[in-house]
Amino acid sequence: MLEKIYIKNYVIIKELCIPFEPNFNVITGETGAGKSIILGALSLILGERADSQVILNPEEKCIIEGHFNISGNHTCREILRQHDLDVETHTIIRREINAQGKSRAFINDSPVNLGLLNEFTSQLVDLHRQFDNLAVKDHLFAFQIIDALAGNQDLLHTYQQQYREHQRLQKQLQELTGNRQAFRQELDYKQFLLQELEDFAIRDNELEQLADEARSLEHADEIRQNINSVLYMLEEDENAVNHQVRKMLQVLQQTSRIYPGVTASHDRLDSAWIELKDIREELEKSLEGIDTDPQQLAVIQERLDTGYKLLKKHGVRDSAELIAVQQQLQSDVQKVLHIDEDILNLEEKVAGLAASLNEQAQQLHRQRNSAIAPFEAKVNEYIHLMGMVNADFRVDLQPAQQPDHLGKSAITFMLDSNKSGRYATVQRAASGGELSRIMLAVKTITARAIELPTLIFDEVDTGISGEAAKQVGTLMKELGACHQIICITHQPQVAAKAHQHYFVYKQEDEQQRISTSIRRLDESERVTAIAQMIGGNQLTDAALNNAKELMR
Repeated sequence: MLEKIYIKNYVIIKELCIPFEPNFNVITGETGAGKSIILGALSLILGERADSQVILNPEEKCIIEGHFNISGNHTCREILRQHDLDVETHTIIRREINAQGKSRAFINDSPVNLGLLNEFTSQLVDLHRQFDNLAVKDHLFAFQIIDALAGNQDLLHTYQQQYREHQRLQKQLQELTGNRQAFRQELDYKQFLLQELEDFAIRDNELEQLADEARSLEHADEIRQNINSVLYMLEEDENAVNHQVRKMLQVLQQTSRIYPGVTASHDRLDSAWIELKDIREELEKSLEGIDTDPQQLAVIQERLDTGYKLLKKHGVRDSAELIAVQQQLQSDVQKVLHIDEDILNLEEKVAGLAASLNEQAQQLHRQRNSAIAPFEAKVNEYIHLMGMVNADFRVDLQPAQQPDHLGKSAITFMLDSNKSGRYATVQRAASGGELSRIMLAVKTITARAIELPTLIFDEVDTGISGEAAKQVGTLMKELGACHQIICITHQPQVAAKAHQHYFVYKQEDEQQRISTSIRRLDESERVTAIAQMIGGNQLTDAALNNAKELMR
């Protein structure tokens, strides 16, 4: 719901804040007072393109802010989450326009582009202008209305889930079928590559281990010499390390008898001596494992050469990656060998889903058909009451040739405006005002069945008066019982039905500059305003009594 709109430096509005209430809000005022200017400002936060000509004072920015409560609007909250925007119950949409005509848009202080702004606000506000009533022309809107009345929501949801799965599997089947020939042409080459790898039979980390072993064999003499040198320094040298450590232990042991403070040092040195003995034993054992067999080195080098060629051939770096290549080739070969079986399985799944979709589409079509007659009758009843006495509204429901995400139906709203017996699409047969009245009738009928945003009607009652205007007001009040309605009107019969009444007027400041302002009327002010709408500025008792009667 729209809680308030703030307008600054826009056309002839210096600064204005308009709070709105739930239910049915009506805006009245003299022609030229600025009602359309307020609507134009609202259009900017709905994503309309900006023009620097709207700026009142070029030294300042033009700012339009709309404050919305989106607590019950799940679609809006999901859009915010999808675009990583803050989800706030009280959401603020702002447009700023500078003197050069450049504009910026914000949702909860985060900058957004006009595409996202339009997508988001289309779920918040439905703006009905006489010659811009797009929703009734949209075939998706027709489906939304008929399915809501037919109670198709759950069935349609299940159908659409299966439809998406059918589309996915069909695409997969097409790709698999299209690639079958190419896969078969590649099969021989992939089998050759796989056989080469299987013959090589590489093990985990094998090449890395063989490289270490080859280095050991190549430098066996040097390694043995170095180890013997260390052993010599540990035990056989004139100043061998182990002998020196034993001597140090003896000295510290004698010292500890007269000075216990060196006991800890003695114990640590004793541990080091034990560690040195272990090192010597390990080095002696390692000498036994050093092989200088040239034949063994040749065998290892040959396997390494083959392994490195395979690494280069497949563009990988180590044994693990080469094993992964082998596994992928095994998978690819198996896919090709079983591709006919996979295609057959997919064909069976696609056919099964197609049959299920066809059955559900027929059920959707039947239920839509059952909802049409009472819907047509109710729309015609309402538009006749609203002055379209010669009009006949019809819903044309036809089976579609191909299924889509809505089933196998084609729905078109049709109208015969003058009892001619010739029906055309609503957008071709109806004028702007008639479109708005048809929309009012349609949304009144479906108000409790579907989620609607704030509905704004701009002079929907133009060209009608008397009883027809009264019925427009009655329907808006009925619709306003469960949705927020904002209506700009010149008809007293409509204004009298509103829950809240706002009056737009012009005023002059100290510098004799004209600006638009607005105020909410209390009950007595409403009587006066409606009486003036009936009889002009010269109030008469008859006009006042008529206004009171209309409000009752």
